[in-house]
Amino acid sequence: MAVDESRTSATGSRPERAVLVGVDFTSHSRSNRAGAEGARLAAVCAESVTQDETAPEPALTPLLLRSSGASSAAGRALPGLNAEESLAEFRELVSSAGGEVVAELMQNRARPDPATLIGSGKVEEIAGVAASTEADLVLFDHDLSPTQLRNLEAALPCRVLDRTQLILDIFARHARTREGQLQVELAQLQYMLPRLTGKGKAMSQLGGGIGTRGPGETKLETDRRRIQSRIDQVKLDLDSVKRVRKQQRQRRESVPVPTVALVGYTNAGKSTLFNQLTGAQVLQSSRMFATLDPKLRAIDLPSRRKILLSDTVGFIRNLPHTLVTSFRATLEEVEQA
Repeated sequence: MAVDESRTSATGSRPERAVLVGVDFTSHSRSNRAGAEGARLAAVCAESVTQDETAPEPALTPLLLRSSGASSAAGRALPGLNAEESLAEFRELVSSAGGEVVAELMQNRARPDPATLIGSGKVEEIAGVAASTEADLVLFDHDLSPTQLRNLEAALPCRVLDRTQLILDIFARHARTREGQLQVELAQLQYMLPRLTGKGKAMSQLGGGIGTRGPGETKLETDRRRIQSRIDQVKLDLDSVKRVRKQQRQRRESVPVPTVALVGYTNAGKSTLFNQLTGAQVLQSSRMFATLDPKLRAIDLPSRRKILLSDTVGFIRNLPHTLVTSFRATLEEVEQA
């Protein structure tokens, strides 16, 4: 969870201590919001598959609607997962990131607080718990807006991370291939861009032109331009990877060998089953998102028919939207199975 080597050494060999904060927003309009969210997710998933109107409708879209339950920046969850279940899942994510949970709190509100998400009274309570437990960070099982993140970091005695940051960190730890690393980097940059902050002349650079007066372009503006430039470059690199993957897929399709994809929730046992069926030795772990890169192996069925079996990245409820779009190339592999 954004654990770096310097911080690990500063706290010894112990894992970072985390306070978990769950939220439950009860509102009479939840069902209407969930319906709109389901339509939005369906549109996202539709973009991730090839645009071939003559092909039969792929089975990927209903599967994603069922398994990922992606939420918007406002953190709207699809029906079927209450706050306690979501917090239990979040606890597993923290464990996968190598953290130690020292306290858990739940906030019930009718609607999110625009400034802090949870309200000033709850922020004071969390600050006290974080101080008494000597926590290294506070983790929110919810997406935080840039304003909420800044306000919470100013009010709490330790670092603050939201659900998206935690998942992105886990993905960054487990990505091994060039494609996986590019996909994770793109999602991280897209998340970071609107959250850059700077204050006054301390964040400014002097202009270099003749007759320049006062502060020139701010460091904040420079950082934003640099990140946007890197986003554009990563997208180009991913397009190149996508073309190579398409060529590989076309070569496979030239030989009549069907592809079967193991698809499901993260940590459901897909890699274990893949190893049993193929004799491969891909990483199998009890931690979430141990597999981030598709693996392909040829196997012979009892009928003597040969197939290609694919081990895929697992889904999770409230998957960050940036990851849905960034993993489009991976989703295309699943759609072709």
